Amino acid sequence: MSIAPLITAGELAALLQQGNQKLLVADCRYALTDPAAGAQAYAKGHIPGAVYADLGELLSGATTGMNGRHPLPDPQVFADGMAALGANDDTRVIAYDAEDSSFAARLWWLLRWIGHENVRVLDGGLKAWLDTGGELSTAAPQPSRGRLGLRNRAMPTVTFTDVLANVESQEKLVVDARSPDRYRGENETIDPAAGHIPGALNRYFKENLQADGTFKSPATLQEEFRQLLGDTSPEQVIHQCGSGVTACHNLLAMEIAGLKGATLYPGSWSEWCRQRNVPIARSGI
Repeated sequence: MSIAPLITAGELAALLQQGNQKLLVADCRYALTDPAAGAQAYAKGHIPGAVYADLGELLSGATTGMNGRHPLPDPQVFADGMAALGANDDTRVIAYDAEDSSFAARLWWLLRWIGHENVRVLDGGLKAWLDTGGELSTAAPQPSRGRLGLRNRAMPTVTFTDVLANVESQEKLVVDARSPDRYRGENETIDPAAGHIPGALNRYFKENLQADGTFKSPATLQEEFRQLLGDTSPEQVIHQCGSGVTACHNLLAMEIAGLKGATLYPGSWSEWCRQRNVPIARSGI
């Protein structure tokens, strides 16, 4: 039986009240402009019992200057890191961040990537938790180390070489999750070059959300992605963003919409734009 990718704040509160020992709540708050901000926010108050999952440490691998800003971690190292936070093979993991689920979606994708299916994202994040009367804690839990193994890895990825070949072949459809201005090549303040991968379409990840930070309905998301993708099947879609983080948000949104099977380009724009003589498009496809 497939597991719904989202959980509401009310549903999470009920699970915590039950005291389920197989539940692990992971706080994924982070700020690209201030890598220490997430851990600081966690220390000031988090959902009771939650552990902190740092994007820069746990949810990313080592950077080389050419492989993007947030490369995928080694799968075994990631699994060991989650085990250190208390995750076991039968643990139900709930990921959340401040509001828009952009970093929580990365943890959701990574766990699915190593074959751990029992993971959900708190819809609306910490804001939804507080809006429904949820309390915060400053107590840091001391989890017992778990055992989290690598299983069937069902979340596909592609490399820079694959995407470069696709610019010529156009066999697959690339979708860029960055804001429209960055996609067009305007207001680039994070990466060394502006623009987008030739042929890529733009689906800003925040378009997946309602005004309160919760996801749009599955039917609405399905309609919007169908309009964007046309007749292209999910299996023929490659998602990318700036560094492989918010692309996971679009992957999560497609999963919510019942459109499974799309692929992640982990290096994304931050890897692409660092390569020599790479084609770059601006102000249109």
